[in-house]
Amino acid sequence: MRSPRTRLCLISVIVAALVLTFTHTDPSTARAQHTSNASSGRYIVTFDDSSAANAYAYVLSFSREVRIDHQYASALDGFAGRIPASIAAALRNDPAVKAVEPDVAVSVNVEELPTGIDRIDAEPPGDIDAIGPDLDIDIAVIDTGIDLDHPDLRVAGGFASYGVAEILFLRLCGLTDSFDDGNGHGTHVSGTAAARDNSIGVAGVAPGARLWAVRVLGPAGTGCLSDVIAGVDWVTDHASTIEVANMSLGSSSSSPTLCSAIASSVAAGVTYAVATGNDGANAANTSPANCADVIATSAIADYDGAPGGGAESTCTDGGADDTFATFSNFGAVVDVAAPGVCIFSTYMGGGYDTLSGTSMASPHTAGAVARFIVQTGYGGSAAPSTVLGAMNAAGWLESQSGACGFTGDPDASHEPLIHPGATCAP
Repeated sequence: MRSPRTRLCLISVIVAALVLTFTHTDPSTARAQHTSNASSGRYIVTFDDSSAANAYAYVLSFSREVRIDHQYASALDGFAGRIPASIAAALRNDPAVKAVEPDVAVSVNVEELPTGIDRIDAEPPGDIDAIGPDLDIDIAVIDTGIDLDHPDLRVAGGFASYGVAEILFLRLCGLTDSFDDGNGHGTHVSGTAAARDNSIGVAGVAPGARLWAVRVLGPAGTGCLSDVIAGVDWVTDHASTIEVANMSLGSSSSSPTLCSAIASSVAAGVTYAVATGNDGANAANTSPANCADVIATSAIADYDGAPGGGAESTCTDGGADDTFATFSNFGAVVDVAAPGVCIFSTYMGGGYDTLSGTSMASPHTAGAVARFIVQTGYGGSAAPSTVLGAMNAAGWLESQSGACGFTGDPDASHEPLIHPGATCAP
């Protein structure tokens, strides 16, 4: 058996050969190739062990054609960045490499910001007279960041991966290190999950839970898959503090690497609630909704806060009252449903706004899981099947045909409604 030092040397030789093969080109074409590769060719490379990952990252960093943006060490062993296609192809054939996956675009799952509500800066739907205690639990919001100064949110800290190593200008401006929200989506999600019960604005499902702003998407609500994985990696590294994570985002394709990172994070003790997406399609081919180790959440329309149907829409057209939302993705990968149409919550600038989407449904689930842990003292596995089994046994899930249920589910996989209340109020 080769010693670690011998193996490291062999890896270094192999990678150096790959780099030399690519970089020793005709000087007249070298500049053009570098420019082309700087704007495309992003990959996520994972390994079975950290020694190989570190060795490859180290040697590849010497190539002008390679730029390592992220190194993963907790949820995965590997790295991500700009890598020439020829080196990526060679890495795929190396037995030390577990996977080489293209980096793809990821975006928030928002269907629409109604123009009427946006225009009049909608106020809270009612008064919250009592001031309740903050819950002693931690929720990571993997999103566009959180408004760090919002008076209705309890932000404990965070992490930013969006834009890391993009250009020096951003580093000098300090934008790449900020986990403050530049879009509003992450702040809205955070309020639904955990806005404080403090007599102003709104109260979340798990009022006052400590929030960790994991900024993986930029001001436009978009980013790269590698940035999202870096966020999961950070949450995994802080699993001794964070019990629950919400991911109201998704890509247009399936990512085994993202699912693998989430699986490692769940094994470390973090329960993940994720949005299914807003294409009105089967969620089986989009990640993280199709990952086995998440609680995938679809959306329902509700306009009056009560079961039974019949209420008129208060914002965008998400379908009839108490029905499956017209935009929500569906399918066998979906685990639960939650309200996701015309949801009033916190927003940037210390304000509040109304949004619709499965992005708004998922934090209901994340907040419910956090609240369940606090109220029941649940200390079991973070695996979704185990968590949902415990919640169901405690009466925290309502079947679609129950008194608090809903209609219109387009498939045969009739997921229950998240319902922390002990009884169904009319």
